[in-house]
Amino acid sequence: MVRVPGGTFRMGGDDPDGHPADGEGPVREVRLRPFLIDPACVTNAQFARFVKETGYVTQAEQIGWSFVFRRFATGGVMDAGVPGAPWWAGVAGATWRSPEGPGSSVGDRQNHPVVHVSWHDAAAYAAWAGKRLPTEAEWEMAARGGLERARYPWGDQLAPNGRRRCNIWQGPFPTAPGKGTVPVKSFQPNGYGLYNVVGNVWEWTADWWGTTWEPYAEDPAGPAEGAGKVMRGGSYLCHDSYCNRYRVAARTSNTPDSASGHTGFRCAAIP
Repeated sequence: MVRVPGGTFRMGGDDPDGHPADGEGPVREVRLRPFLIDPACVTNAQFARFVKETGYVTQAEQIGWSFVFRRFATGGVMDAGVPGAPWWAGVAGATWRSPEGPGSSVGDRQNHPVVHVSWHDAAAYAAWAGKRLPTEAEWEMAARGGLERARYPWGDQLAPNGRRRCNIWQGPFPTAPGKGTVPVKSFQPNGYGLYNVVGNVWEWTADWWGTTWEPYAEDPAGPAEGAGKVMRGGSYLCHDSYCNRYRVAARTSNTPDSASGHTGFRCAAIP
């Protein structure tokens, strides 16, 4: 794991193209104690070891389906969808083992992030590994890599010198050919040595969703309860035409029993 030194940082953002309703701002001061965090998301190979040793069955496996980007689905497409997002489809048989549905597998994606894991699944893995999910504040401090209020983990330009630094949608969305996930250590790491903290897959955090903040907080852990858990970082489906949430300050949430083909996680711990 990577050690993040802690200290005080400016959390949140006021980007002109941000989403104020998401609670990205106001920018506030947060102080954290030192912590450890995984340099990359948990991979299919790592999750497979957890399942082999514990017999764990994910929530998507229990209910028999999960959400898949419609164009990627290999079969089993159901009537279930997401209002306002027709590119999503409920797919029978879509699980972490079969990310696109029946007939698909992770055989050649062992070093890709595990997906179709709910918050409960991620928390179970973290506990088995002797770790936990990062708080939202820990995630953001780590993602910033020591930079002060930069838009991205590497600075303010999305593609400095024309070089891609993250896995987000390329070309018109959703009609351009999509590639899905990439290996967890693709692209150059940030200043703390973290890979792919934006793009590739959304990452679960420990916090319940909230949008109100104090101007200063020490080791915040989010609201005591809520309907959804915070996810950070954006995914391979993010595109500036509809979802530019691959900025460090961007955030969203989902219910803790939800799973999809673009959500994964990394773990944290106290040194």
